[in-house]
Amino acid sequence: MMRIAAVAGLLVVMAASGATAAAGDGMQQHEVSQEQYDILMAQCRYSDTGKAKCRANVRELYRVGRTDPTLDCRTYAGVTVCGTLKLSAAERACVRGSEAKGLSFRRAEVECYVQS
Repeated sequence: MMRIAAVAGLLVVMAASGATAAAGDGMQQHEVSQEQYDILMAQCRYSDTGKAKCRANVRELYRVGRTDPTLDCRTYAGVTVCGTLKLSAAERACVRGSEAKGLSFRRAEVECYVQS
């Protein structure tokens, strides 16, 4: 009986927060185009958190379907990235330094992400 109450409580919390349950994984994956998915996977080669972990996160969070026009994709220095970049402390410091020199945040974020 306590288990049923715990599950019911979890569902109420998920519903209140706007989360939706999907079959098997507990949360619904975000749908993106094949091109967007490929970009998300390719940008993992620059990840300081580890390529394998980054790719696992992409597989967990995204699935191929329709193009997501709200996904933030940008290209600087010949490199295209999409979504929110997880920057290391050194990358964040690089961004701050580049911004102080007049570079836009978006460009500095991409350039510092790929340089490390």
